[in-house]
Formats: sequence, C-alpha cells, structure tokens
Amino acid sequence: MTVTKFAISVPVETMREVDRAAKRLRVTRSRYISIVLARVAQRKSDRAISKKVDEVLAELDEQDLETTTHLQRARRNQGTEW
Repeated sequence: MTVTKFAISVPVETMREVDRAAKRLRVTRSRYISIVLARVAQRKSDRAISKKVDEVLAELDEQDLETTTHLQRARRNQGTEW
C-alpha cells in the first residue's frame, strides 16, 4: 500500500485521546488515524448515495410505486413465471 505523509496541528488533549484509543486497539497512532479518516470518507460517500436514492424515489409517481409494489409481491410468490 502506498502512503502519504502529512503534518497537522492537533490539540494536545485530542492527541492523548487518539493515543489512548490506538493503544486500546493495539494499533499505531498512524494506523488509528488512517482508520478514522477512512470511516469518515466512507460515511460521506454513503450519505451521497443515500441522498441520490432519495431523490430518485421522490420522483416516482403513483403508477411507478404501484408497479414496484406489484413486482415485489410477484417476486415473493414462489412459482411465479415471467
């Protein structure tokens, strides 16, 4: 894995908390911060995807919703042939 190094200023108490958390998880400070940053980035991506899905669903009209419900019911019925 390639890495990028960077320097940031962090309050002393925050860094103490990071160090304690890293120690509890038995990982290095760098690894802990990497994990946290990856999770933050993933949440942002997840929110963006959820927002897009919500926008698409909001555009569905009543006929679309009825069709979706019908297809969901049909899928649950075993032996349904298309």
